[in-house]
Amino acid sequence: MQYVSTRGSASALNFEGVTLAGLARDGGLYLPAEWPRFSQSEIADMAGLPYAELAARVMAPFVEGSLTHDELGDLCARAYGTFAHEGVTPLKQFDQQQWLLELFHGPTLAFKDVALQLLGRLFEHFLKKRDDHLTIVGATSGDTGSAAIDAVAGRERIDIFMLHPHGRVSDVQRRQMTTVRAPNVHNLAIEGSFDDAQAMVKRMFVDDQMNGRFRISAVNSINWARLMAQVVYYFAAALQLGGPQRKVAFSVPTGNFGDVFAGYVAAKMGLPIERLIVATNINDILHRALSTGDYSAGTVTPTAAPSMDIQVSSNFERLLFDVGGRDGKALAQQMHGFEASKSMQLTNSQREGASELFTSARADAAEMTQAIAWASDKCGEVIDPHTAIGLHAARHADVAKDVPIVTLATAHPAKFRDAVERATGKRPALPRRVGDLFDRTEKYEQLPGTYDAVRDYVEANATQSA
Repeated sequence: MQYVSTRGSASALNFEGVTLAGLARDGGLYLPAEWPRFSQSEIADMAGLPYAELAARVMAPFVEGSLTHDELGDLCARAYGTFAHEGVTPLKQFDQQQWLLELFHGPTLAFKDVALQLLGRLFEHFLKKRDDHLTIVGATSGDTGSAAIDAVAGRERIDIFMLHPHGRVSDVQRRQMTTVRAPNVHNLAIEGSFDDAQAMVKRMFVDDQMNGRFRISAVNSINWARLMAQVVYYFAAALQLGGPQRKVAFSVPTGNFGDVFAGYVAAKMGLPIERLIVATNINDILHRALSTGDYSAGTVTPTAAPSMDIQVSSNFERLLFDVGGRDGKALAQQMHGFEASKSMQLTNSQREGASELFTSARADAAEMTQAIAWASDKCGEVIDPHTAIGLHAARHADVAKDVPIVTLATAHPAKFRDAVERATGKRPALPRRVGDLFDRTEKYEQLPGTYDAVRDYVEANATQSA
């Protein structure tokens, strides 16, 4: 399997190469040169497999030439053996049409664990083979940071530098990052928004001075390997609800578009998906882009769903490339224009291609709170603010009644205790396995929101590549 950049000028790489690279050297994101596809009978044969075996089956085409079947199977078994639920991503029923896919049973209580527990092991496997060292630089709006740190803390050959916007993540999210005391972990609280942090990370990938000294890679969903692992739970949910003979719709709370793009990949691989509903909060650039074609960044407004407080959705570029004819040169020009002006209109082909599978919805604070209350009062389920935004979109979606709608539950409600308590009157408790979180000592560096400050810190604290 070969991978190409969405901006057309970076060299094609195999799976090992794109996993270690993260972002392409031309600033683009990697995608498979062509989509692998399963037949309906091949998908049907996956029904009933344990999650780790299903994961190996779904991901096998993407790693061809870089991992053997046994190597992939072993990595999956070890990654998903860390989860607190035997089913890894269990499915629950709300009512006759609405379902909930719980993705928060990993070590840090968020959906990011599903991918990052595997990605950390992939890094270790490939670096050992190469006798090399990796410098991971990432930005987080909440959950990616803690999941990535847990996945690589204490691992040889890896340093991780995780940027988060100071004061704009929940106390649980912050502590899950800053109380990890492994020597290879560096937490950086920067002044500004997540978009500012993400822009610094992207700039570092194309900084020749830094790339000349360090092998820099990503754990954000710009890394294809992470997105690939998220494809699996779409198959897992659909198979439990009658797929592939029955179509299923998914409602996905998303800011950076990676989680919902994984559903698009599942559809390209042959999984019958009726609809992918992109659910956003009031930072609604994705809703505006999909409903009107206007992809223009506004000011980030802090909300009770901080992982969605984003105005630049990195993975949206992957969709625009794939539905717009895979013209890397044209997309590079389009994205450079957006990066300069923060404004862009989707082309007709991009809008038409996206509309074949995607719809979108926006939820404000009151609608989010109402969804949390409905889940608690009517169904006995406690959900977090991000999941509530997905549920709001699902309950108002124009989808036939005989089609199940699965809302992705992206975080444990205890990660957002204040918002959940305001909506339900009950304060969710942290699971026992992280119950001492507020007794641990924090450690992080607070830096100005400038690229130079972040670059200088990484340069002074990272281990040079071999």
